[in-house]
Amino acid sequence: MDREQEELQFLGFFGIFKESFKIILTWRKIFSQITLALILPLSFIFLAQMQISQLIFFEILDNQDTLDDTQVGTPKYAKISDIISSEWTAFWLFKIAYFTFLLILSLLSTSAVVYTIACVYTAKPITFKKIMSVVPKVWKRLMVTFIWSFAVVVVYNIVAIVVLIILFVALINHVPAAGFRILLIVVLVIFYSVGLLYITIVWHLASVVSVLEDFYGIKAMRKSKELIKGKMGVAAAIFIVVGICFVGIQFLFETYVVLGWPVGVRIGMGILCFLLLFKVILFGLVIQTVFYFVCKSYHHENIDKSSLADHLEVYLGDYVPLKSKDVQMEQFEV
Repeated sequence: MDREQEELQFLGFFGIFKESFKIILTWRKIFSQITLALILPLSFIFLAQMQISQLIFFEILDNQDTLDDTQVGTPKYAKISDIISSEWTAFWLFKIAYFTFLLILSLLSTSAVVYTIACVYTAKPITFKKIMSVVPKVWKRLMVTFIWSFAVVVVYNIVAIVVLIILFVALINHVPAAGFRILLIVVLVIFYSVGLLYITIVWHLASVVSVLEDFYGIKAMRKSKELIKGKMGVAAAIFIVVGICFVGIQFLFETYVVLGWPVGVRIGMGILCFLLLFKVILFGLVIQTVFYFVCKSYHHENIDKSSLADHLEVYLGDYVPLKSKDVQMEQFEV
């Protein structure tokens, strides 16, 4: 990064995007290697599972229709039932395998990009070989943070469902006006979406904290919450834009590839979606790391570059995370 840490706090929405784009262009060779090794397989797996899942699911629906038209108790009925059971088993086994590989590649990609940008920030020599030697060790810390984040999302959704059911019952019994019911449901959905967005932002920033500081898991999420304060508007705007790009690519792929357009259109749109997806993933990972440094600067938490560089080294094959005493609450003059 060409900017001094004191200047990072003044970066807004467009400034963070510009800084991220500049970093990728300046270090395009190392980011190209990371993309080829980790992000391209991640993108391929994500898109391929959409196509395969749809094929299996449509096959299940076809067999279910045949089963509905078959007399119960006949050998044909038993045979089709067995086929459907096998297909559902294959479907869920495929989903489990997909989510496992997706998680591993996502965490490895995050580790690689965050570590690379930290080295760029400290002007530390870096090679692809060094990145790949550190990444598996950092990945373990990210896994703990992911598990905690996943648990928070599960609890949040359970609470939201319970609240929604209680309010729905109350509305049915005490609010006769259908228009008011709809309005209240819309408001609840908005509140739910805002809460889910907040958890997502905290999780992504906590992933960066897990790599660069000695916090991980729930502690990294708490640290992330503190860092986001004062920058929540910028964070929300960034993640909404990246999320819209991601959902847009998924929509295009489902519409033009999965749902059976002519072969030429499917191949062309498949390639386009693949190219767009890996660029969005890489850009999103770089942005969340740059945003971390912006938040640190905004809260006047100085990261000593020499200390950060020392702790990014691999000693005796062990990754040494940045100690909190090196980064926390070191004040600098603005």
